[in-house]
Amino acid sequence: MQATKHSDVRSRLLRFLEDYIILVPILLLMIIWTFVAPNFLTYGNFMNVFRQVSMVAIVAAGQFYIICAGYLDLSLGALVGLCGIIFAKSMVDWGMAPLVAALFTFLIGLVCGATNGSLVTFCRLPGFVVTLGMQYIARGLCYVITNSYPVSRIPASIAWIGRGYFLDAIPWPVVIMVAVFIVVAFVSKKTKFGRFVYATGGNQEASHLSGINVKLIVNSVFILGGLFSALTAIILVSRLNSGQPNGGTGFEFQAVIACVMGGVSLSGGKGKAIGVILGAIFVGLLTNGMTLINVDSYLQQVIQGVVLIMAIGVDVYKQSRQAASR
Repeated sequence: MQATKHSDVRSRLLRFLEDYIILVPILLLMIIWTFVAPNFLTYGNFMNVFRQVSMVAIVAAGQFYIICAGYLDLSLGALVGLCGIIFAKSMVDWGMAPLVAALFTFLIGLVCGATNGSLVTFCRLPGFVVTLGMQYIARGLCYVITNSYPVSRIPASIAWIGRGYFLDAIPWPVVIMVAVFIVVAFVSKKTKFGRFVYATGGNQEASHLSGINVKLIVNSVFILGGLFSALTAIILVSRLNSGQPNGGTGFEFQAVIACVMGGVSLSGGKGKAIGVILGAIFVGLLTNGMTLINVDSYLQQVIQGVVLIMAIGVDVYKQSRQAASR
């Protein structure tokens, strides 16, 4: 009986470590930055980290659903930029009230996501090609609409979204991020839609034969990606107090790093929402620490690329090991 209890505890511990191994590099990063970056362990710095993490994490929430369904969306960062420009322009130049502008921004995100999903499901185009094309279209529109100039004179009434504090302690973007992931975790674990997303990513043919509307699921996850990009765009515009044509640049890749580092399998059908938010925290800590020690921004991109390749390599190794053990 005692041996059985020990075995059960050991198996649970091993499962926890396998699911949340990302905690190890997070702790290592915190230890390293504590010693080499004097300003790292300050309240102000941690608030900046979590404010930045919140935006990457919300984009990663959309990427999470898309990857779990067996795809990858390379357009999410550019959609953040486009939606941000639309949100800013709507208020500054098109005379919309902030709430109406926000709803219009969500509509743009929905349409862009639905376009990606429709081209993948109904036109049977590869998701990689579709979203890469959408990335170029959205980023190009950012510069065409603004003539490459930032959109300024943002109404002060939206400043709280990106720069305000809940109860004078927690940045509102962090509160929004937590709320988003509570919903994402609940939907992915407790609803029929979540189970269908995992099933679709695991095996589309088997899911179709079992009665799941695979096309609807795939369209839905791409739409969610667009909606989460729109939400991130609203937060970003509020934080920067302007609509930047290059806003959201690199967010799609940071979101992929967050997902893969958080245990989401690029082969689809596997992953947990809590792992994604931990992966986003890892990305935020990595970027913040490099900035504090004055690592060149271009070198930071190199390091992030190396981290992404290593994370994908670990995922491929895990998948091959699991396949070999069957």
